[in-house]
Amino acid sequence: MRTPHLSALHIYPVKSVGGLTLGEAAVEPWGLAGDRRWLLVDGTGRFLTQRQLPRLTLIQAESLPDGGVRVSAPGMAPLEVAVPEPVGTAAVQIWRDKVEAVPAAPEAGAWFSTFLDSQVALVHLDDPARRRPIDPDYARPGETVSFADGYPLLLTSTASLDALNTLISGGRFPDEGPLPMDRFRPNAVVTGTEPWAEDGWRRVRIGEVSFRVVKPCSRCIVTTTDQRTARRGREPLRTLAEHRRFGDKLVFGQNLIPEHPGTVRVDDPFSVLE
Repeated sequence: MRTPHLSALHIYPVKSVGGLTLGEAAVEPWGLAGDRRWLLVDGTGRFLTQRQLPRLTLIQAESLPDGGVRVSAPGMAPLEVAVPEPVGTAAVQIWRDKVEAVPAAPEAGAWFSTFLDSQVALVHLDDPARRRPIDPDYARPGETVSFADGYPLLLTSTASLDALNTLISGGRFPDEGPLPMDRFRPNAVVTGTEPWAEDGWRRVRIGEVSFRVVKPCSRCIVTTTDQRTARRGREPLRTLAEHRRFGDKLVFGQNLIPEHPGTVRVDDPFSVLE
């Protein structure tokens, strides 16, 4: 087996739309640079994801050098969205968090609304250093997160995916496997570890950056959504329910908080510190 290493890096410039695969990324206190700084909300300001709108996965988002984003989707002309001027913020709801965000230009919301056939608006996280604290049960004072579900980075392993796919192949719906890693929408993927070894990790290092491993990632209906077609199935939730249930949560992957800034690169060595 090859020495454990970082085998893939991904960011999702607009939460819940298609991701970008990178060769390297800057690690900021609140996550990878450019990850989930944009968010779609409904008319009440509540966040929207593939849970409600699986067609979001058909939208591709590309980060622009100035922090803006370029979006494209089948049947739609591409649109470049500039970072909005911070002349005022609006409160948006992400789970239990109320977060101040800057509304994007109206044409951005109109573009997404047309493709999704649902009235939505696009907002931008202007100041991730102070807008959204991480759950204090798992964070240190002053630690913040972007528009990610709850934590700066999500780590998965190829060995655990292989083990999960083996379980799916012997389960009730073998025709739904094997599943690709994109079902789990990770930021960092490591290769060369043992299956499910991440359950015991407390601190890890990727290249020059160390991270605290703070909480297993509980999985939802998004994992049943084919990220290329937006069609939904039954796996992996059926198999996770049988083999990876932690209390009332179905678990795959681990949430990380960076201990300091730096840069991580594909093929960087991976090590367990604690």
